[in-house]
Parts: sequence; C-alpha cells; structure tokens
Amino acid sequence: MKKEISIGLLGLGTVGEGVAKILHQHQQDLRHKLGAEAAIKKVLIKNRKKERMAVLDPAVFTTDIDEILNDSSLDIIVEVMGGIEGAKEAIEKALKAGKQVVTANKDVMAEFGPELLKLADEQKCDLFYEASVAGGVPIIRTLEDGLASDRITSLMGIVNGTTNFILTKMKKENMTYEAALAEATRLGYAEADPSADVDGLDAARKMVILSSLAFSTVVHLDDVLVRGMKEIRDGDLELAEKFGYTMKMVGSSKKNDEGIEVAVEPIFLPDSHPLAAVNNEFNAVYIHGDAVGETMLYGPGAGSLPTATSVVSDIIAACRNLQLGVNGKRAHAAQHERVIKPDNSCYAKYFYRLLVKDEVGVLSELTSIYSNNDASLQSVMQHPAEVDGKAEIILLTHRISRQQHLDLLRNLEGTANIISHYRIEGEETA
Repeated sequence: MKKEISIGLLGLGTVGEGVAKILHQHQQDLRHKLGAEAAIKKVLIKNRKKERMAVLDPAVFTTDIDEILNDSSLDIIVEVMGGIEGAKEAIEKALKAGKQVVTANKDVMAEFGPELLKLADEQKCDLFYEASVAGGVPIIRTLEDGLASDRITSLMGIVNGTTNFILTKMKKENMTYEAALAEATRLGYAEADPSADVDGLDAARKMVILSSLAFSTVVHLDDVLVRGMKEIRDGDLELAEKFGYTMKMVGSSKKNDEGIEVAVEPIFLPDSHPLAAVNNEFNAVYIHGDAVGETMLYGPGAGSLPTATSVVSDIIAACRNLQLGVNGKRAHAAQHERVIKPDNSCYAKYFYRLLVKDEVGVLSELTSIYSNNDASLQSVMQHPAEVDGKAEIILLTHRISRQQHLDLLRNLEGTANIISHYRIEGEETA
C-alpha cells in the first residue's frame, strides 16, 4: 500500500481552493481512512502574481499543464478548471497516462461523458464526476451505489441554484424577475452572463448526466426539451399559488417501456410536493424507484466548500481503489439502447393562461378547440384582466400528450393571445 498518494490539481479557482482547503484541514482524518497521506504536489494556475491561499506551497504552482499531465509521480489528476475543449483534452491525456481522474465539469461530462468513461474503462482507470451535478448533494454516488439494486423510473430535480433563488425571491418577496436576477448576481449565485442558467442549458446538461446514469443509457443534450425562465409572465406565480401550486424550474426525466423523456422548464408543482419547499440556492433531486419508492436528496447546489466536498469524496474513492489495486474495475458501458419518446407518448396536465375577446361565443370556440384536439378540460375560469375589451381565461387540462399540447398552442393562435402555459407535474405524489 502507498504511504502517500500524489495529486495534481488543474485549476485554483473557487472550487480548487475549496479542494485544497479541505485536503489540508482534514489530512488527519484522511490518513485514518486511507492509511496514507493524500497530498497536492502540483497545481495549475493562470497567473503567478495573484495572491494565493497560505495552505499551499508556492513551489507546487505551474502555468504549464503538461508539467502536471506528464508527471509520472502523480497518481490522481483533479480537473476543476472549467471550460470544455481544454478540460476534455486534459482528462483524455491523464487517462491515457494511466492516472485516476476526478472532475467537476458538467459541460464536459454532459457532452463527452460516454466517450470519456469508455476511455477510462479501456485504460483501467477511475473517472469520477460527483461534483458535476448539484454541488454538495451526493446524487451521482447515490444512483451508482445506493440505488444500484433498484430500477429507477423517474427523477425530478431542482439542479440550478440560480434559477431557484430567483423564483424564491419572486414568490416570497414579490421581486420582479430583473430585480431577483440582479440580487442573485450581487450575491455571486449568477454569472455576469446568466443565460446558461436562466435559459435552462445548465440544468439540461445536468439532466443529461443524471438520465444517462439513472437509466443506463446514453442521453444527448438535443434529447432534452428546454424552456427558460424568460417566458414567465407577470402574475404567473400568483396564479400558481391561487390554484395550489408552486412554480419551480425543474429538470425531469422519466422512463417506461416506450422510452425516455427528458425536459427542463418552469413547471407547476403542488404546494405539498417535497420539491415545492426547496428554496433559495438549494438543490434537490426527487427519485422514484420500483423498490425504494420515493426518496429525495437535498443540499447546497454550488459554492466553494459544498462542491469541493464532492470533489474530495471522489478523491477518497480513487485513493481507496489505488490502495486496493482495483482502479478501473467498474464498467460504464450503457445497458440499454437510446430510445427517446415521441411527443405523442409524453403525457402531463397543462395550465393555460389566455387573453381573448370579451364577447359571446368565444368561450365555446375555445372549448371546441380543446375538444377537437381530444383534450379534456379539468377547469375553466375567467380571471379579471385590465385590458379593454379583453377577458383573461384560465384553463387546466386533464392529462394530454405533449403533441396535443403543441397542437393546441398552434390552433389557439387565431382565437386567443397565449399569455403563458406550464406543465403540471407531481400530483401523483401530492
């Protein structure tokens, strides 16, 4: 067994500093768990002049990534530098050099995960990526190990803290979208360019990773239906509350004999659903399995130490495998072929908010449009609207297919101004 396990750290930003801090502060505990010291021997940085944390010796810093990747004395490479092309190339080089790899890179794993995991299998190396989804929430390890004996049928997750923070502020403090986004930016929850978060791309990448793992298949980013927050209209959150729902930006994935459906969008959840109570920057993933039934993991979805905790957990796993000589023994090949459900096989209830002419016959015309599309209505109500000559109508359907929903949106255009529309999920668990 090794007395010391050497680590090369690619990146010393927010997460990288958290990793260094935890490894330094918890070294005694790690020695007890591993029977060896886990020490950072080299660190890739961009700027040597920048002041760095005191726990690292400046002698370990380098601006040359090849100095780390070509160092045969390093056992584990930890990639926390972000980006796609450079990070992917670094992971590939490390694996081909026979090194164990830990990454927090959701972008790389969403786009190239199957390819990199296959390479890891071929090289008999570990590739761990717990921190790529939901920060400090151990969802990857739960799916791989804790629920390995079960068959997962669905999962829903609040996997983006920025959008959840914004929606919480909009609901709890009556903030506008713009004001809530500004507050998220001020507190560091949102990037200077928040489009990946608010347009749903960040959550979509995470759902690709989770869906591929949960269903042992390969899910592509193009397979995910994505709607962003910019389609939320004034008054929508209040209407959701009036009908007993909470709006959340949710990633959902379901599997049955017909295939898989994956989506990221703002949806209506019953107030009694566990995800409805997840507020601010916190993340949660709600899982349904054939055997376990319903279970949920909850915790901080981002931040230096929460995310670094997941990275260090992966480092510990790689270290244990090194000590036992079993690195790369877990096969990652997909068990099932990729089958994505067509729109006519994806069912849900829907909420429609429409603006129509306030005159006789319009309501019957509306209901006939739904009837012609085999869409049964659960409820119809008129909502006071401050528009001359117009009436605001709220419609809730029974379960219809996504194809029926899309047809309805197209067919309604001649009769109504569609203010907003949302999928309703989670009532079976309410």
